Amino acid sequence: MSSSTPTSSLLPAHGWDEHWESTFNTVAGHAAGAVPARVLRTERGLCEVITDRGPARVGLRPAQHTGSGTGPTTGDWIAVLPATDTAAAMLEAVLPRRTALARAGADGSPRGQLLAANVDTVLIAVSLAAPVRHARTERLLALAWESGARPVVALTKADTHPDPQAAREELASVALGVDVLLTSAPAGEGITELRAVLEGTIVLLGASGVGKSMLGNRLLGTDLLATGPVRAVGGKGRHTTAWRELRPLPGGGVLLDTPGLRSIGLTGADEGVSHTFADLEDLAAQCRFSDCRHHTEPGCAVLAAIANGTLQAWRLESYRKLQRETAWMASRTDARARAERTGDAKTLTKHLRAGCRGGERPR
Repeated sequence: MSSSTPTSSLLPAHGWDEHWESTFNTVAGHAAGAVPARVLRTERGLCEVITDRGPARVGLRPAQHTGSGTGPTTGDWIAVLPATDTAAAMLEAVLPRRTALARAGADGSPRGQLLAANVDTVLIAVSLAAPVRHARTERLLALAWESGARPVVALTKADTHPDPQAAREELASVALGVDVLLTSAPAGEGITELRAVLEGTIVLLGASGVGKSMLGNRLLGTDLLATGPVRAVGGKGRHTTAWRELRPLPGGGVLLDTPGLRSIGLTGADEGVSHTFADLEDLAAQCRFSDCRHHTEPGCAVLAAIANGTLQAWRLESYRKLQRETAWMASRTDARARAERTGDAKTLTKHLRAGCRGGERPR
């Protein structure tokens, strides 16, 4: 048996399996004494993890800080050098991620903000206590598909809606190929059905006040997540979840609750948008012209679908908006890469010139 194999049930309860054991042995097998752990939550300069011996706090070197782009995030599997009599536990390596859930930086920068790693299911909570904003749901779906995980939509507070089934059918026409379930967390309605479609590591996404934490508590079977009131005006709530944190679910799986997302910027890759609007892209493939812009072109299958009522015009507008956003973010990412390459070239030129002035011939 490998020395990295957990000797308790703690790591398997948090998602450890043969894949991660093999990956750990490949990545960290050279590091004497290194043990596997999963990141429960991150703080500045350290992270809280679970090992086969229990919870631990692990220090990060400057290059590994969570804001550096190379540091760990909640859900990561890592290799840890355990604490000794003279040194604190330290992060040795972050194992390659199977999936990564990220959004664009809050400042609009192309460097994305990693929300969670190694997620299998993205559970999107949408409240029926206020008018449903389909554009926001489409963004969350695109974010989920882009991560490599499978999205599921939970319509919360179904008891407050006059016709929840009609609302479910309407949202199902937007969330194509996605399970959409009605829930009422206070009464526990729909929770059994929801559990049946969730698997692996599950991350809860949604705005503040939609009932994420209450839904999470029903899935956990106990009130571990803080909940708070929702303002009567606007239906918005305060952040009751202050950070991202993993918790094992009874019966298997792991739940990751997140603070409410105010902004949902896409990172520049368009796979998530294409998946979210698969119906529209299928129609576009039937247009007479391959470069059809769906404005006034003859033989446009998209405009024909809008005219006969099988496609809503607002859905085309949402698609265009997200396409423009991803194209803009992609251009910013390319510009940053070009600037970094230019900077590297200038640095090299300076070194060569300095060498020549010193009498050395560049090699």
